[in-house]
Amino acid sequence: MNEKMYELGAAPSAIRELFAYGLARKAEIGAENVFDFSLGNPSVPAPDAIAQAMARATELPPMQLHSYSPAQGHPFCRAAIANNLNRRFGTAYSADDLYLTMGAAAALDACFTALANPGDEIIVNAPYFPEYRVWIENTGATCIEVPTRPADFQLDVPALRAAITAKTRAIVVNSPNNPVGTVYTRQNLEELSTMLREKQEEFGAPIYLISDEPYRELAYGDEQPSWVPALYENTLVCYSWSKSFSLPGERIGYVLVPPAAADARRLYLAVCGAGRALGYVCAPTVLQQTIADCIDEPVNVEPYVRNRKLLTDMLDELGYEYIEPAGAFYLWVKALEPDAKAFSEKAKTHELLIVASDSFGVGGWVRISYCVGEDVIRNSRDAFAALKADYA
Repeated sequence: MNEKMYELGAAPSAIRELFAYGLARKAEIGAENVFDFSLGNPSVPAPDAIAQAMARATELPPMQLHSYSPAQGHPFCRAAIANNLNRRFGTAYSADDLYLTMGAAAALDACFTALANPGDEIIVNAPYFPEYRVWIENTGATCIEVPTRPADFQLDVPALRAAITAKTRAIVVNSPNNPVGTVYTRQNLEELSTMLREKQEEFGAPIYLISDEPYRELAYGDEQPSWVPALYENTLVCYSWSKSFSLPGERIGYVLVPPAAADARRLYLAVCGAGRALGYVCAPTVLQQTIADCIDEPVNVEPYVRNRKLLTDMLDELGYEYIEPAGAFYLWVKALEPDAKAFSEKAKTHELLIVASDSFGVGGWVRISYCVGEDVIRNSRDAFAALKADYA
């Protein structure tokens, strides 16, 4: 067998391992006694329009409902997405600029596979979603970690400049960010864009930005996420409705290859080829129909705003340190000891499931996912207090 694949299967994601532990623990002692902040699994219901659209889809003729779509997705769904983006961002995209995928994971994997050859390099900004490394290394490329600025977790442009080599094919940006909740400022992204144009000129080859945007609509600070392709031409956008519409189990997303990107047509076909090679063709037809019908549905961020306040007020009272998130639904909390894994294990003794930062590429922090019911946050206070007391 493939030993690399065996190793990946035998050492599952730290996030999902903690989530699985939580499921088992809830079965043992009751869900109300476990405070599971492990997974970005939204508790906010999907918009009513989603259920209505799915119900309408089931009334379509079976061959229309259940048949394969074209490999890159139905033209009507891709056109609906392009029109939505054009209305919002003043662009002129078409259906032929979009490739529909099984969520943002498949979108990112397709982009990495389309761009990278063995020996190439793709840069990620730490802390980062840990599966980036898995997908990058599976192409034979090297995953290069560059820490973000320690004071505010914005992009460290001078550090990125120093990390770029002739082998650099792409840099991944994720705003709002998982795990910190940071929204990169427009100025920060403009500085990055200027630097990348200079490095492209130096090396005589395009360097792409891969903008991972499943949390784009979940921003509730003064700084709203910038439309990255408007700032830097060589940008690919990866998106899913898992977070914005609370549809993580439905696995529907896309890759956008803007026409302004270098070698755009060849790059789009490479994304299509990567989807073919990886088996990511024909995204679920029912979901394509549903998204086309609901593309302009508003996103409800209010539950996350309330949860953020509930959680931060509680942790303020208890004396925890954290980074104030401007988007997504994660709180980046300073561990009470240098070893974040040990701190996470200590939290488990109080039935608190919080993810150690080591798997995100840094030490000394934990991620608390607050896309849970308000009662989970309220009822966890005694557990957080007891955890704090362990370090008194």
